[in-house]
Amino acid sequence: MPFRVSADAFHLAATEAFKLLPRELLEPLDNVQIFVEPFYEPLPHEHPDTQLFGYYDGVALTERGIDEIGRLPDRIVLFQETFEEECEDWAGIVRELRITLVHEIAHHLGLSEERIHELGWG
Repeated sequence: MPFRVSADAFHLAATEAFKLLPRELLEPLDNVQIFVEPFYEPLPHEHPDTQLFGYYDGVALTERGIDEIGRLPDRIVLFQETFEEECEDWAGIVRELRITLVHEIAHHLGLSEERIHELGWG
C-alpha cells in the first residue's frame, strides 16, 4: 500500500536524506539544483509502467570544458509518487531518497555504478 505524504513533507524527507549523504560526495558539487516533480510520466518510447525515482540532467564534472562556464545549473529531479508507491513508511522514503541522491550526484561527479559501490555508497 502506498505511503502518501504532502509535498512539504516530501521536501522535508529529501532534506533529511541529503543530510545523510557522505561529505566526500557533497564537497565537489558544482552548479546543481534539486527539483521535485509530483510524478514521472514515461516518455513515448518507454513502457507505460516505467517507474523512475529520479534522474540527473547535466554535464558530469569529468566531462566539462571551458565552454561550460556560465551555463545553467545541472538538475537532479526526484519523482515523489514513485517513492510513495515503492515505500511503506517515512524511513523507507528517506532511505530511498538517500540512495537516489547518491546515484544522481555520483553521475554529476562522473562516477560509474561500480565506483559508487567500491566507495560503499551504493
